[in-house]
Amino acid sequence: MTAVPVTAGTPAAADTAARPAGARSRGDRAPVRLGAEDIGGLLTPADAVEALAAVLGQGLDPESCPHRTSVDVPAGELLLMPAAAGGYAGVKIAGVAPGNAARGLPRITGSYLLLDGTTLEPLALMDGAALTALRTPAVSALAVSRLTEPGRPLRTVLFGSGPQAHGHLEALLAVRELAEVVVVARNAAGGAALAARARALGVPATTGTPADVAGADLVVCCTTAREPLFDGRLVPDGATVVAVGSHEPDARETDTALVRRAAVYVESRTAALREAGDLLIPEAEGAIGPGHVAGTLADLVRGLPYGGPAGPRLFKSVGMAWEDLAVAVAVYLAAGASVET
Repeated sequence: MTAVPVTAGTPAAADTAARPAGARSRGDRAPVRLGAEDIGGLLTPADAVEALAAVLGQGLDPESCPHRTSVDVPAGELLLMPAAAGGYAGVKIAGVAPGNAARGLPRITGSYLLLDGTTLEPLALMDGAALTALRTPAVSALAVSRLTEPGRPLRTVLFGSGPQAHGHLEALLAVRELAEVVVVARNAAGGAALAARARALGVPATTGTPADVAGADLVVCCTTAREPLFDGRLVPDGATVVAVGSHEPDARETDTALVRRAAVYVESRTAALREAGDLLIPEAEGAIGPGHVAGTLADLVRGLPYGGPAGPRLFKSVGMAWEDLAVAVAVYLAAGASVET
């Protein structure tokens, strides 16, 4: 890692509204370059959760953030995700290449460019896939920390076995105790490996089937599925479901039965009603109306009481650029702190 000294706070204080004065003037210095190993070594899942909570607590409004731009290309999809807040700006360029799995390559690729918010000079260039692998589970974990009871170990069903599933396991453990984990995965070997990873972290874990949601306190979906993964009628009242795998209007991981029963929370109403097939498909079916969303992640962070029907709680995430910015700033500050110490 090559890091440029900055005026640093703790990673959790990645305040996008208050840029450190010592980091403003860069002159002719090259941007910091931070690879996947650097990012993983600089910021823990708990740090990332706290960074996200901090910017929402300071008043950032996700509804005002720029929209994601998506372009279809022969290999898959290119995403452009810009954001700016206070003393920082940034943009992630991500590629989603479904064919990469057969090549032994990551499905998601990309880079993140962090900029000075005043001068727009480049501050850091980061591995975009690693940043995404850190921030998406942190967003889910932040929601789980507000939608579940503290002090109660959670019986968890985790759908998927890829990098996001592994990242979610670690991020969830940063905010809640897990009584057990049941991994449901299309790839049997991958599912077994994730269950083994959970056991290595001290959590009883097995592989299972979609019907296991009937006994869950928490269901987490991080897959590439385009159709519902389980029967939403089986999810108990009071359970929490998190769905992060899709940002496309015609793809979903949860079914209409669950969405109709659930108190639904999202990162942004605008983004969810533009991109979240989990909500748009039930709405097109006439099962729910546009006002079905009970609240946002910002509402939960700022203390909004639970609303909606007395059924399950569903947090549907599509991923937003402000999240990348918040975590990228925390990584950048941590890089500066590591050099200074």
